[in-house]
Amino acid sequence: MDTPAPSAAWPHRRTDDRSAALSAVLSQRWTRDRRAWLLVLFGLLLLESGLAHLVVWLVAGGPWEGPVSWRKPILFGISGGLTCLSLGWAWAQLPWRRGDAWLAASVAWALLVEVMLINSQTWRGVASHFNRSTPFDSFLYDAMGVLILWVTLACIDLAIRFFRQPTGLAPDMLLAGRAGLVFLVISCLLGIWVSVHGDLRQAAGLEPERYGAAGVPKFPHGAVIHAVQWLPLLAWSARLAGIGERRRTRLVLSATCGTALVLAYALVQTLAGRPRFDAPPWTAALLAIGSFCLAVPAVMVAAAVCGRLMAPGSPPRGPAGA
Repeated sequence: MDTPAPSAAWPHRRTDDRSAALSAVLSQRWTRDRRAWLLVLFGLLLLESGLAHLVVWLVAGGPWEGPVSWRKPILFGISGGLTCLSLGWAWAQLPWRRGDAWLAASVAWALLVEVMLINSQTWRGVASHFNRSTPFDSFLYDAMGVLILWVTLACIDLAIRFFRQPTGLAPDMLLAGRAGLVFLVISCLLGIWVSVHGDLRQAAGLEPERYGAAGVPKFPHGAVIHAVQWLPLLAWSARLAGIGERRRTRLVLSATCGTALVLAYALVQTLAGRPRFDAPPWTAALLAIGSFCLAVPAVMVAAAVCGRLMAPGSPPRGPAGA
């Protein structure tokens, strides 16, 4: 049952029950898993790096777009930090396997070093990507590519294990984790394609960050890379709001379908050589339907959370599947 039977003791128990539920949420053990702790540490460091560079940009100014801008340290720091945290969470859900701690640590170091190389190039005042102006710059760019290739291989292994090994997660969170890891792998593979395609274009004397007339290769790469955060966050928020397991699973499924449609839209736009949002009606429909499938679960969960917070006198509903 999703809702406990009413009891005369509810008025006296509701504060204690909600405090206990909040404490349980805030004391998640996955952060102390031996495979996760370095990913958590480096994830927090990278988030701090991204936010610090945001302050630098606000103070120092400068362009947001372009090969040399503070945008890259900001976005790569925040994105790398969130990815570290999500990978730490995913690893901690799986049974132990020989070499797990070493593999997780190597991924943490790879993401940290990659972002630090991007930061250093920005502080040097040179481009971090598609920069082969000197042997040193070319070496750094190739090193970043090798690091991301290693992270991609580790993510593929992690995604496969999420489908083949037990996790102990509720169905909605398991769906969110599996889908998020699949989208992360696709985004990483697209990132590798962006790099290879850009190198080939640059060698031919063309703009490396274009596909066709006006396509933006990094658009599909970045469109769903953070589904590995927003899908589990949706499942977690729905559970915190007391939504039943079956309904939570339907909400996560809707958001997963919406994410897939957004990715499809980004791919179609890019491969057609069109800018991000200059779309014909049928392509725009992909984005509209995908956005709707994402927005409806988000609004429903947000409304449920707000309703629960604004109704302190109502009986608490324990999260289903707890």
